Amino acid sequence: MKAAVYYSQKDVRIEEIPAPEIGADEVLVEMKACGICGSDLMDWYLKNRAPLVLGHEPSGVIVEKGEDVEGFKVGDRVFVHHHVACLKCHYCQRGDFTLCEQFHKTNIIPGGFAEYFKVPPPNLKLDTLKIPENISFEEATLIEPVGCCIRALKKCEIHRSDVVAIIGAGATGVIHTALSKIFGAEKVIVSDLFESRLEYAERFGADVVVDPQKTSLTDVVMAETSGRGADLAVITAPSIEAYKAGVSILRKGGKLCVFAPTRPEESLEISPKQLFFNELQIIPSYSTSHVETREALELIKTGKLKVKALITHRFSLEDVAKAFKTALEDKRSLKVVVLGKV
Repeated sequence: MKAAVYYSQKDVRIEEIPAPEIGADEVLVEMKACGICGSDLMDWYLKNRAPLVLGHEPSGVIVEKGEDVEGFKVGDRVFVHHHVACLKCHYCQRGDFTLCEQFHKTNIIPGGFAEYFKVPPPNLKLDTLKIPENISFEEATLIEPVGCCIRALKKCEIHRSDVVAIIGAGATGVIHTALSKIFGAEKVIVSDLFESRLEYAERFGADVVVDPQKTSLTDVVMAETSGRGADLAVITAPSIEAYKAGVSILRKGGKLCVFAPTRPEESLEISPKQLFFNELQIIPSYSTSHVETREALELIKTGKLKVKALITHRFSLEDVAKAFKTALEDKRSLKVVVLGKV
């Protein structure tokens, strides 16, 4: 079968590899669509594992199932989450599913950017979801990133009178914008360096948009909050400058959501005195779990979150190198999706 093998950020090749063989409690899925995630573009994060097949936002059709599989049949349209927790360990018992040891060991095989992928038993049992008929395969690829954003905002506990500032209006920044309004935020301010992305943020509910190259984000936030500052700043841009900006616009008692990792050698300097006397909260949120993927599916199914509008570019698996180049270099792109066989 054909698969996209990642060697580096600018070297993704279509290669022939063996189709995975399934066991009695596994299924084989024909990939119909798979989104490119921001983490797929972080060379520093991937280079020690290359070459490998990426793709963790897949949807497809079950084409083969093991004899012991229950609840699924050949022909089912499914979304598959690549990581799943054990539900038994110290972390799972406290709801920290993404910190579970099994969570980091589970994966779809070989990855979503392939003609076919195998779903291991833990993933099949806990977080393989049937796609309703009113959701396309393309839309289903957004279940995972929407789930990540849901988890982050729930951890930050948005209140109905909150002013939320989102720094970075890529796909997840725009999803955070929409979700913040769905969860009841009073006002959402979005900052980005590119006009096209700010336009998307406005389409998805942003009350105020800011290009910090032209206007001071701090000035705008203070003007919109009577000098108080934002209740929550969500940082979706992998930039130390973005995090500095986030800290600077928080009110006393405000929350900084760490949603995007920076390179390992980078660090953010912050005063414990400032944290202490202003009671600032720093809340990281990595990935998503079986809890939020179901919530994401429901939001998409009911039309409360219209994710199709997030997809700006579509490429065939054979053109995956072009897909990565577009996602990496074209700032007009928002969500880039790789499509399987029709």
